Formats: sequence, C-alpha cells, structure tokens
Amino acid sequence: MRIVSLCPSLTELVFDLGRGDDLVGITQFCVHPEDRVGAVEKVGGTKNPKLARILELAPDLVLFNEEENRREDYDHLREAGLAVLNSFPKDSLETAAMVREIGAALERAPEAEAIARDIEERTARVRAAAEGRAPVRFAYLIWRKPWMSVNADTFASALLSQAGGLNVFADEAERYPTIDLDRLAAAKPDLVLLCTEPFLFGPEHVEEVAAATGLDPARVRIADGEYLSWHGSRTPDGVDYAETMIDCGSGELQ
Repeated sequence: MRIVSLCPSLTELVFDLGRGDDLVGITQFCVHPEDRVGAVEKVGGTKNPKLARILELAPDLVLFNEEENRREDYDHLREAGLAVLNSFPKDSLETAAMVREIGAALERAPEAEAIARDIEERTARVRAAAEGRAPVRFAYLIWRKPWMSVNADTFASALLSQAGGLNVFADEAERYPTIDLDRLAAAKPDLVLLCTEPFLFGPEHVEEVAAATGLDPARVRIADGEYLSWHGSRTPDGVDYAETMIDCGSGELQ
C-alpha cells in the first residue's frame, strides 16, 4: 500500500499503526516520529501541497484533515481519481472513531482498536473525575498579534472541558476568535493557557499576559499544543495532559 498523509497527527498515527514504511509522501510539518519522518518525501505543506507530485506518486490512499487541509485540494485529488480519506474529529471520542476508520483503511484494525480503546477508557476516567467539581474557567490562546483564542467547537477546548474546564470564550461565533487582553482580563479566567503551536509561546509571553491583565502569573501557563491539538495516537496522552492542565487552575496552585 502506498500512502500520502497531509496532516502531521495522521502521519504519526500511520507510523504507530505499523504502516510507516508505506508512506510515500508527507508534509514539511510532519515531525513525528522524529527519527523516521526524514526518510519520507515531503510534498509541500498542509495548505499548499504539491498536487502534481502527489499524483505522480500514485498513492492508494491520501489521508486528509478538513481543518488542516484545503477543500479545493481534496476536490482536486478526488477528481483525479485518488482515494482520499477525510477526517475532522472535534473531541476525544470522535478521535477514537477516526482511529478505527483509518485503521480499517490501512488494514491495521487490531492496532487501531488498541489506541481507540485507550482513548475511550482515559476519556471515561477523566470525565468521571471531573463530575461534581467546581469548573475551572480557562482561556486557551493560540496566537499573538493579533491575540487569538478558541471557542467550544474546537478539539483543544473539548479536551480541556471534559477534564473540568469552562472555556470563557466558548460562545464566540468564530472557532478561533480574535480577542484583546482587555477582554481577557474582563473574562476573569482561573487559568490562561498559552499553547506552543501554531504560535510558539514562551516564558516572556507569560510575563506579558500577566502584566497586561493583572492576572496572577502563576495562573498563566505554557501548554503543549501537540498534546492538546493533535488527534490520533497522541490523543490518549492528550486526554490525561488536559486534566493536568486544568488541575493547575483548580484550588491551590500546583
């Protein structure tokens, strides 16, 4: 089987399902597993894949993500006769279903089932642990200049919410709303998470946000964007990681 993956988290999943040697094309942003992606041809980015080269590679299957990739590229590859498996999970349980679907397509159903069951079991544990606890009001920031957050209809928000979080920008009309730090201060979150992708927030931004909002710097934390936004074989650990992050904003500071 010849596979092209146009989404970094799906590339990682293909390797974890034991099909890494069948990858003939991945994006320049596919960085995991670090010791193996270097051997696979890069076919552009997630938003600007080299469609002509993908057609030349004649893959049996192209893995696509509705958010990471563009609809026009999906249509182009489909119209050219390629099999394209599209996915767009918005929470952990939808991710489990996606893993099963991809596992079946790659003829790796047992391996996929193990990952999917792990996601479901950890999800059930985290949700049960959050029941009856006071919610932790959080803001999850993904960009600076302009400052941007996430609404409820996003994967990161879903992971954090099932762990006991309450997204202060959940009701925003846009999935990735532009905000300003005055609005952030007015929302009075218990916890502000500055994620490491797509913008690489660092300690200097913790100080900047705390100074501009008057929030306790200990309530402003750097969060691993891969654990909170990559869906696939990283999701089991992502479910647990989200719980750890929410715990940072509950009760006494961790």
